Amino acid sequence: MKTISKILALTLLVASTSFAQKKGKWVTLFDGKTFTNWHVYNKAGQPITDKWKIQDGTLVFTGKAKGEKHGDDLITDKEYENFELELEWKVSEGANSGIFYGVFEDAKYSVPYLTAPEIQVLDNERHPDAKAGKDGNHKAGSLYDMIPSASVTKPAGVWNTVKIVKNKGEVSIYQNGTLSVKYKSEGPEWDAMVAKSKFKGWEGFGKYSKGKIGLQDHGDAVSFKNIRIKEL
Repeated sequence: MKTISKILALTLLVASTSFAQKKGKWVTLFDGKTFTNWHVYNKAGQPITDKWKIQDGTLVFTGKAKGEKHGDDLITDKEYENFELELEWKVSEGANSGIFYGVFEDAKYSVPYLTAPEIQVLDNERHPDAKAGKDGNHKAGSLYDMIPSASVTKPAGVWNTVKIVKNKGEVSIYQNGTLSVKYKSEGPEWDAMVAKSKFKGWEGFGKYSKGKIGLQDHGDAVSFKNIRIKEL
């Protein structure tokens, strides 16, 4: 009986260790060659719009003409809850974009930002949104319209690094190696922040602890690369 118990305990230990290693492994979300792991929001199984291209190992949104409808946001096929996400972004002059997490994909929501918090991607020097909002909470690296960034953003045409760590209701955002924003993503503190933002009263905003990662089509040219994620 003791032998069986020892074998069972050893089996459980090996299984739990294997699971932990699997969760803690970095996974490449963009291989530099294909759109594997991605689709356009609410268009799973359909071809990726030609506005998104792969050029020299980089994921590029080429931009749209003035007045052309936005909304071809790219999102991951898989949902994530607790994770560490790393990527690099670069904007063209005067460009605006964003990085989403917690995207709930459903036909009732036309775009990711209706449910997903956004880390701003912006040309702070030229885009007018940099002067909007409150205390700079529309600038690059900010939790958009909620918490301003404490980090330095590199100018248009230069790569910026971002790391998002979301774990058990807490989120830390690093930009160019500096802690940019830190906050609780649920509970009274979160609810109070939402109530003071443009997202007040939005039915699904910030409600989903598990969701997809998204890259925004805001109509402007933007590039992303070295996208990887590790589940925690």
